[in-house]
Amino acid sequence: MVGSGPNGLAAAITLAERGLSVLVREANDTIGGGARSGALTLPGYVHDLCSAVHPLGAASPFLRTLPLAEHGLEWIFPPAEVVHPLDDGTAIVVERSVEATAAGLAIDAGAYRRLIGRFAADWPKLEREVLGPLVHVPRHPIALGRFGLAALLPATALARLAFRGQRARALLAGGAAHSMLPLGRPASASFGLVLLVLAHAVGWPVPRGGAQRIADALASYLCSLGGEIETGAPVESLRELSARAVICDVTPRELARLASAQLPSGYRKRLTQYRYGPGAFKVDYALDAPIPWEAPACAGSACLHLGGTLEEIAASERRPWAGHAPERPFVILAQPSLFDPSRAPAGKHTAWAYCHVPNGSKLDLTERIEAQIERFAPGFGGHVLARRAHAPADLEAANRNLVGGDINGGAQDLAQLVFRPTARTVPYSTPVPGLFLCSSSTPPGGGVHGMCGRRAAKAALRAVFQR
Repeated sequence: MVGSGPNGLAAAITLAERGLSVLVREANDTIGGGARSGALTLPGYVHDLCSAVHPLGAASPFLRTLPLAEHGLEWIFPPAEVVHPLDDGTAIVVERSVEATAAGLAIDAGAYRRLIGRFAADWPKLEREVLGPLVHVPRHPIALGRFGLAALLPATALARLAFRGQRARALLAGGAAHSMLPLGRPASASFGLVLLVLAHAVGWPVPRGGAQRIADALASYLCSLGGEIETGAPVESLRELSARAVICDVTPRELARLASAQLPSGYRKRLTQYRYGPGAFKVDYALDAPIPWEAPACAGSACLHLGGTLEEIAASERRPWAGHAPERPFVILAQPSLFDPSRAPAGKHTAWAYCHVPNGSKLDLTERIEAQIERFAPGFGGHVLARRAHAPADLEAANRNLVGGDINGGAQDLAQLVFRPTARTVPYSTPVPGLFLCSSSTPPGGGVHGMCGRRAAKAALRAVFQR
C-alpha cells in the first residue's frame, strides 16, 4: 500500500480483514494525508491541515461498519449542521430536521421539503449509488433516476427552477460551491444536493481532537488486524515493492511517475493528462474568543458558508476557472473549538477559512478572506492572536496529492466524474496486473469517506486473490 490517507488506510483494512498481509508505506512522518492535525499557529492550538467537518465520514457505508469508536474516534454533532449568514443580519440555518430548516426559508419552505426532504428520505437507497462509480447497474434505479434528474443540472439552474427566494437559492449555491466548479456547469448541483441531504440524514460532525483522530483510529484498527505501517518511508518507484497487489493512494500524475517503466505508454499519457481543478487558499487562526458573528445562529455550527447570494457565490466560483482570484471570495469557515474544547487552551479558540483560487496560484488572499469574515462578524480581526496562511504550493508541499492546492483529487466536472481517472470498466484498476489506484482521483472523488480505498481493495480481491 502506498500512502496512508483515509483511502489508503481503508484499502489496507479491507485486505487485512480478509486475512491478507498488508504493509502501508507513507512518505511523511505522520499518517493521514488530508486528515491530519497539528499546532500550526501557537502551542496548544490544534488545527486541521485540510478537512475539518465530515458529513461524508459520518455517511460512509464503509467507515460506519468499523469499530472506530473503540480505537479513539468520537464524533461531535453541533446543534446546527451548517449556517449561511446574510447581509441583513440574519442567517440560514440547516438543522438535522428538514421541517425546522424549511421553516427558515419563507416562501420556499414547501419546495425545500419536496426537493431535499424527498432525497433525505431516499438516502438509504442512494448512498451506495452516489458513493461509487457513476457508470454502474443501479440497485435502486427509480430513486437514483429521480435524484439524477436534479443532480445533473447546473447549480444555478436548479436553484432558480426549484426556489423563488434568495435564501434557499443561496443555501443551495453554498453547498454546490464545495465542488470547486463554476456553478453554471452541469452536475454542479449534485454537490449541493448531497451535502444538504447529508445534513438531514447523518449530520455534519467534527471528530473530537481533530481530523488526525480519524486517521489514527483507522491505523489503530488496521494494526489490530495485523497490518503494518511505515512512516518516513517514501516510495520512488514501484519496482522497489514486492507484493501480489499494490494499491496506491496517489494522484494519477504521481502514479505515472512511480510506475513509469511498467505502464503502457498510452495509459501513462492519459494519466499525465488528468485535469486538476482550482486550488485552495487557507488561513488558520488562533483566537482569544469566539468569532463575534452578527447573527447569533452562526455560533451553533462548526461550518459556515460566507458568500451572500447565489449570484455572488456563482461569480466567485467562475473566476478561478478563468485564471483569476475572486475579489469577494466564497469562504468556507470551520470553528470546531466551539464544540471541542480539546483544540485550544481554556477560553481560547481555533478556526480556519479557505477560498478557491486558480490552481497553483501564488496570490495571498488573506485580506480578502478576512474582509468576508468581517462582513458577517465585525471586529473579528481584533480577536486574532496568530494566523498562518497556506497558499496552494504550501498545501501541496504538505501533501503531494493536493496538486496545485486541489483538495478534491482532480476536477470534478461531469467528464471526470464519469471517467475518473480514465475510461476503464473498473476505474481502480490499471493495465498492469496487480496494480490499483485508490485515491480521491477515483470514484466517488473527494471527501473523507474511505470509499475509494474500499472499492479499490475489493477490485484487487476479485482480480488478484479471486475473493
